[in-house]
Amino acid sequence: MISKDKIYGLVLSGGKSTRMGEDKGLITYHNLPQREHLYHLLNEVCDQTFLSIRKDQEKEISDSFKTIVDNDEFRGPYNGLLSAHKAHPEVAWLVLACDLPLMDKKALQELIAARNSDKIASAFADVDDPLPEPLCAIWEPEALQKSVAYLEAGNGSCPRKFLINSDVNLVFPKEKEVLLNANSRAEYEEALLKIAP
Repeated sequence: MISKDKIYGLVLSGGKSTRMGEDKGLITYHNLPQREHLYHLLNEVCDQTFLSIRKDQEKEISDSFKTIVDNDEFRGPYNGLLSAHKAHPEVAWLVLACDLPLMDKKALQELIAARNSDKIASAFADVDDPLPEPLCAIWEPEALQKSVAYLEAGNGSCPRKFLINSDVNLVFPKEKEVLLNANSRAEYEEALLKIAP
């Protein structure tokens, strides 16, 4: 039974962070490892929240966090996203990548308020470059069902490409800085400067 009411939060923290050179989920911007900071943010606005992790990360996560271990059926971010969908196929997922150091509760509330459950997803986008941010989006259950067929048809494993070719609700955050991706040392330094009072 698909629920239009329930939104579960998912922090994608199973990536290898090769460009950053260290686990992006463990970088501290707000006095906590980033994956824990985002988990707490999502927990304030979602019905339930989970950390999406690799099997080899299980031992390092405290029992106070709900986790979904990657099934390793798909590549890239879809690995975590579709593992979560498999665990709870009836809910929409508000997904956040752990490389969004400026994301805040106000922006998440904006995204939820602008959600259109008749579209395949509601995704944040930069007003100057209006492409959907797949890892800062609410994915409806139907989008995740269709993603499996999309991947199995050999269309590549890019969630953004899937959303670009789908009927998506683009949401432009009031503060576009919340979409800053910190994937490299330079972007990490930039984020720290913006966070500093």
